[in-house]
This record gives sequence, structure tokens and C-alpha cells, in this order.
Amino acid sequence: MHSRAADADPRLSFWRRVREFAVPPSMIELATARRQVGDWGGACAAARVDADISLRAVAHRHGRELAARLRADLRHLAPDLLRWHLPRVAPDGLLRPGLTISLIRYDPEQPTAGAVHLVARTPPAWADAGQRISLGLWDESRRGSGPHPHPDQRFRLDLHRHLFDARRTGELRARSGAGRAFAPAPPDELGTTVGAHRDRYATDRWPAEAALLLGAEGRTSGAVAVRLGTGRRLVLRVGDRAGVTSGGDGSRSVVARVGPPAGGTRPPVLPDAATWVPPDLALLRAGLIEPAGLHPLVAAALVPEGQAPTRPAASDRTPAARLVPCRGAAHRVGLVDGVLTALDHGPAEIRREELLAALTGTPLPCLRAIDEAHRQPECLPDVRARLDHGDTAAALATVEALLGPEALLRDGALRDELEAAVERRLTHGLFRAGLIEAGRGPTAEKPRRSGGRRQRTRHATSG
Repeated sequence: MHSRAADADPRLSFWRRVREFAVPPSMIELATARRQVGDWGGACAAARVDADISLRAVAHRHGRELAARLRADLRHLAPDLLRWHLPRVAPDGLLRPGLTISLIRYDPEQPTAGAVHLVARTPPAWADAGQRISLGLWDESRRGSGPHPHPDQRFRLDLHRHLFDARRTGELRARSGAGRAFAPAPPDELGTTVGAHRDRYATDRWPAEAALLLGAEGRTSGAVAVRLGTGRRLVLRVGDRAGVTSGGDGSRSVVARVGPPAGGTRPPVLPDAATWVPPDLALLRAGLIEPAGLHPLVAAALVPEGQAPTRPAASDRTPAARLVPCRGAAHRVGLVDGVLTALDHGPAEIRREELLAALTGTPLPCLRAIDEAHRQPECLPDVRARLDHGDTAAALATVEALLGPEALLRDGALRDELEAAVERRLTHGLFRAGLIEAGRGPTAEKPRRSGGRRQRTRHATSG
């Protein structure tokens, strides 16, 4: 059933792989431990988030009150949860590049000053090694200055603080619709307009989310644009407060209709976080992920209490030797003194066979298995995924578990992957140091990998 569900909706298969590699359990555990003792800087470092913020400079420029509010918010920021929820692009599920995302808006102490936003930024695609994120401040009153663009309205998270603020993660259940029984909804105005794949869209939440969006702009009614995909949009008209009703459970619903914007003005855009059914909820409903595979804060919000098991502890058991058919027998290939070795052939026999292989090109099956493990092992796709998502430690641990910590890599796809990862890290370092400007980086659209790996041109995936 699981494979059929993934085949029927490639989006689910995409998100299942993202959840496997993008935010490893070791990152979550370390970032959580640092956050819980009040070390927000250490939590950011554990989640590979660069905090480009000086609280002393903030106090000097924007006042002590704003700096104190920012400090309190940073202490409760869960950077690993922020990484979990940031928008990603296909085919590899990497962070959407070149974004500036508003996380928290701080109104100024002086009425004449502009609001200040805590923002998260992702580097351009050519400098995305390590999939690092940076935190900074964006001042509305200085829109024309600085190298960074203004926050993207489509991906704003200031109205969705439950996606990164540890104090508010419990809101995810109501905001995602997880508390309601999942069943095909009867056709309605929104569902009919959306058409195919309506189950991907959070249409039942759109009116309330649109009201929140308008409320952030000081309005009680108006039009909101909903982006359904590339080139597809609809306009949702939200009524005034007379159209807001309360349910028996205390929830509120907002009357909304599909229609054209008034006066030809461009309406605000409903953020993607409110447009789509959250991928974690979709994966749970399809049976493609277990609660233990979710971020613990997400699992606690989406899964009823007592049904969210903890992640199993990582096993440190030494891998068993592989069996290889060789000369009519099953021979063992395993680690000896930190090196992958043919266990059923003596050193003298191995040296003789290596010499014969150099002359004839036909090595023993055991030696062929070792050579293949060095050049293009079966675990190569997983190593690539971990390197792509910046989990270098896990990638190297996978290689060491296969080849041994003392192995010398031979020429081949595995070595190419590791060397390319080093080169990309250098490029990112130059970008962070300001030695390569954001708009002057590499522009060649060439493959990053051989063998049909992903191109640098990537398309977005939502929800």
C-alpha cells in the first residue's frame, strides 16, 4: 500500500526522502539540548544556522526594548525545526535557494521608523554547500540598501511561528487540520475551483488563514491571492467580521468566496505554509512515515499523546562480513585493521592475484567486490543524499562502515562525490566571506554529478 501511495503521488515520495536525509536525528538532538539550556547560539551552530546578529548592535540601533524581545525570541527559536519546515525544491529536496524569509516582525519604538524583521536566508544555488541557513535582521526603512532582497511574501513564516518557535509548536495540530477526521470532502465552491488534486490543498483552512493574513495588515476583509502552482492562481474574497462565526468547539470559521480582486489592485499572497496540506500530515495519512520518523515537536503536535514513539537508538554494531561467490565457494569480505579485506585469501595470495589482475585484467571475485565498493558502492545514493543535505559526518560514517577508517579511496564515483563536496564547501566559504558577491557567482548550468545526477537547474515543489 505504501509504494502504491508513493507511486500515485510523486510528491509524497519526494517528501519521504526529504524527511529521511534533510534534518538528521543527531542534529535535532544536539540543537534541542543546546536550546533547552538557553544556548541559542549553540543550537543554531548545531543546526548549521549562521546567526549574523549582534544583540549589542541591535540595542544601539533599534533600542534596548527591541533587543530584549529579539533575545527572548532567539532563546526559543528551534533552528532544527525551522530547517525542517523551510521550502524545498525538486528533485533532491534541497532548500529553495536565494530566499529571504520573514520569521518575526518587530514594530518600531518610534512611529516614524520602519518595522524590523528577523529573517532566515538561504544562499544562492551555486553556494548551497552544506545547506546552511543564515539568520539576520531586515529593516523596512532601509529597503534600498544592502545586498539582500526583501522578504518573499509567498514564503513568509511570521504568521506561522509554530513552525519554528518552540513555545508554539502545539498550534500545528489545529493550523494543519490534523485534529479533524480525514475523509474526502464534499464538493464546494473552493474544491470545485481547485479541481484535480484538491486533497493537496488545505482548502478548509484557506478562509481562516486568509483572515489572519489580512489581519496582519490591519484589515478585516478583502481579497487574497492563492497560488495553486506555476501559472495557476485564484482570488479569495474574505468578508468582514460579520462573516466570522464560532463553532461549538470554540473554533472560528470565516466566510470566503472565490472572485476577482476589487479595483484591479494586487492582493496579498496566501503563504505556501497555509496553501498546502503539510507534507508530514500527508505522509502520515498515506502511511508512508511513522511518527518516529518525524521531528519530535512535529510528532507531538500531529500524533495523539502516547502514540508517538521515540526514535530508536543508533546501532554501533560492527557490520558483518559480506559473502561473495568466489571459485565455487562463498568467501567473506570484511574489515580487518580498518581496511576492507578478502578474509578467505592470505596476503601472499592477494598480492599474487593483484599482480595477475594488472597483467590480465581479471581479478578474483573477492577483489572485484572490494574494488567496486571503493569506486561505486551500493550505498552511493545515500552518501550523495547526505552530502547534498550537508550531513558530511553521516556520509563519512557510511563510507567508513563500508571501507574502514584506514581505507585509501580509489578513483571512481565515490571519490568524485567526496571531492566535489569539498569544492562546494570552499565556494560556500568564499560566498560567506564576501569574496564572491551574491550576483556574481558561477552561472554555468552544468551537472554537479556524473551518471545522471541532478542538474543545477531545479524546480520548486510546494507543500
